[in-house]
Amino acid sequence: MEDALSVYTRPYNKEQPVVCLDEKTKELHATPRGRIAPQPEKPAREDYEYKRNGTRNLFLAVEPLRGWRKVRVTQRRTALDFAEQLRQLVEEDYPHAKQIVLLTDNLNTHTPACLYEAFAPAQARTIAAKLEWHYTPEHGSWLNMAECELSVLGKQCLNRRIADADTLEREAAAWERERNAQNVTIEFVGEKPKRKSIGLRSLCKTCVLREKPRAKQKKPPARRFSRALETNTPAIDLSHRQRV
Repeated sequence: MEDALSVYTRPYNKEQPVVCLDEKTKELHATPRGRIAPQPEKPAREDYEYKRNGTRNLFLAVEPLRGWRKVRVTQRRTALDFAEQLRQLVEEDYPHAKQIVLLTDNLNTHTPACLYEAFAPAQARTIAAKLEWHYTPEHGSWLNMAECELSVLGKQCLNRRIADADTLEREAAAWERERNAQNVTIEFVGEKPKRKSIGLRSLCKTCVLREKPRAKQKKPPARRFSRALETNTPAIDLSHRQRV
């Protein structure tokens, strides 16, 4: 875990960018009976029945200090698919970088061996040599900042029914452009733990998304009742009632 945190404390270096990579599955659901468009004072409505159209996988790479991310939609998430993501990361996204500091979780496909399954040995060696690989600890994949971006992607774009892969690609690309235009960076900040415990939570720093905070909604004032209601209310005589 200390290795992953030490990567996040590195200063920004254009020639050695720190990139986090992760993936997520999205179920494709269509609405056979259609939906009703929103109207004034009425939200959009859709029937509870849906039709399954399979699933798609989304690979997300994010450079936290630069505020850049890339989303790619694939049909599966096998070792060959992950190898293709590494190739695009090295040859297309960062062709001029001397070395890419890559942080991933411990999924069985997240190894340099996937490159030799997908490409010729010479090309696989070239790609692997340009990657400085780091892993999050077991049961600590939440230290991967790509999971932070996947959570934002799920809340802002994927929290609804999407019928087909083409629509998913368009929506993910639109979210990516808007997110990059905002230049939202992610940075670990915090102090060293005061306790000597080496527990996972105690050693972890706090992950903060550098975004504009939302305005807090003011709570309505609590209702206050006059004490005159208590003092002037006549007592109720219950002496005429008989006990059962």
